Amino acid sequence: MSLSVLNAISPIDGRYRSKASELASFFSEEALIKYRVLIEIEYFIALCELPLPQLSDVDHNIFDDLRAIYKEFSAEDALAIKKIESVTNHDVKAVEYFIKEKFDTLGLSKHKEFIHFGLTSQDINNTAIPLSIKEAMNEVYVPEYFTVLQKLKELVEEWKDVPMLARTHGQPASPSRLGKELAVFVTRLEEQFNLLNDIPSAAKFGGATGNFNAHHVAYPDIDWKAFGKTFVQEKLGLHHSFPTTQIEHYDHMAALFDCLKRINTILIDLDRDVWTYVSMDYFKQKIKKGEVGSSAMPHKVNPIDFENSEGNLGIANAIFEHLSAKLPISRLQRDLTDSTVLRNVGVPFGHTIIGFKATLKGLNKLLLNETKFAQDLENNWAVVAEAIQTILRREGYPNPYEALKGLTRTNEAINKNSISNFIDTLEVSNTIKDELKRITPSNYTGV
Repeated sequence: MSLSVLNAISPIDGRYRSKASELASFFSEEALIKYRVLIEIEYFIALCELPLPQLSDVDHNIFDDLRAIYKEFSAEDALAIKKIESVTNHDVKAVEYFIKEKFDTLGLSKHKEFIHFGLTSQDINNTAIPLSIKEAMNEVYVPEYFTVLQKLKELVEEWKDVPMLARTHGQPASPSRLGKELAVFVTRLEEQFNLLNDIPSAAKFGGATGNFNAHHVAYPDIDWKAFGKTFVQEKLGLHHSFPTTQIEHYDHMAALFDCLKRINTILIDLDRDVWTYVSMDYFKQKIKKGEVGSSAMPHKVNPIDFENSEGNLGIANAIFEHLSAKLPISRLQRDLTDSTVLRNVGVPFGHTIIGFKATLKGLNKLLLNETKFAQDLENNWAVVAEAIQTILRREGYPNPYEALKGLTRTNEAINKNSISNFIDTLEVSNTIKDELKRITPSNYTGV
C-alpha cells in the first residue's frame, strides 16, 4: 500500500500534510540520508585540503563533482542507500558504501578508503542532525514565526486605542486597551526569540569515544582537535562540542527545544485569551461561504483555529519536553536511545508549524465588535473606584479605600450616576470633584 494523506498514521503526513510538507526537506528519512552524504563528502574534501599525504594527489577541481553527489541527491539515490542498508543493517555504513560507488565512477577508487576515515557513525549523525535542525529553523521556522509576530504587531497598532474592560480572576478590573493586551504577547515572543538566537547549534566530531583515537594513531603529528573544530565551525557553520563522549551531549539542543517550547506556550496563552474574547463576543469571525460550524447547529461559527493551534502546540511541547529531558542523558559513552528519539525530531517542528499557521488563520478572521467593548465598560463603572481612591490618597483624604469599598462592594449596580453622586458627598474641593468626574471606564486605561 503506497503512503497517502488518507492512510498515513501521523496527521503531520496525513490530514496536515499540506501545512507541514516543507519540513520534509529537513526531517524526512530521505533528508537525513542526504545530510549524512553531505557530511561524508565535506569531510573527505577537508582531508584533501589538509592534506593527508595519501590525498595530496587529488585534483581539487573534482570537488565540484563530489559536492554534486549531495547537491543533486535524489529520491532514487536515497532508495539505493536503503537497499544497501537492507544488507548492512547499518544506516551510516550504507551511506559510506554508496559514496564509494560514486568514487569509482569519478576515478577516485584508490582514495575511497578515506571516506569515513577514523570516524564513528555518531560523527556523521551528530553533525547531520544539528545541521538539518539549524537549516529548518532558518528556512521554515523563523519565517513562520515572523509571519505570526508581524500579524500581532499589525493588530497592536490597529487596536492600540480601543479601550477594553480588563479582567483579573475573570472579574471586572482596571480597564486596558486591546492593543496593549496583544503587545504583551509580542514582547514575550520577541524576548524568547532573542534567547533562541543565543543558543549554539552544537555538533560532536571526534571519533569513536570523542578523543580522535584513530586519527591520532594514524597521523600523530596532526592537530586533530583543531582540524575538527575548523571542520565543524567553518565548513558546516556549527559549534564544535569538545570534549565529548561518543555522542554530542545535547545540552545546547535541549536548550533549543526548551526555548521553542516556551514560545509555543506563549502562543497557547494567546490562543486561549483570544478564544475567550470570542466567547465574550468581543470578536466576530469572518464567515467563509460553504463552511459549517456544527453538524447540528447551523448558526455556529466556532474559534476552531485557536483550538487547533492550542492542540498542536501542546503536542509539540510534550515531545520537545521529552527530547530536552532525555537527550542529555546517556549511559557511559552512549546508548542507542538518543538515536531512537532523534528520529522524531521533525514531529514537534511539524506540530509547531501547524500551530503557527492555525493561530495566524484565526487572527486573520477576527472582526472587532466595538459595541460589545463599549457596553462592557459602561456596565462596569465600579472599576473607576480604584482611580477615585488613589486620587483621594494623593489628597490626604481619610480612609479612601474603605470609603470606596463601601460604595462598590455590593450586589447593587454601580453606574455613572451612582459614582457621580458619591463624588458629590466627598469633602474635597470642587476642582478635585471635577477631576474625579472626568474619569470614566473608557478613559481610565493607564499608559
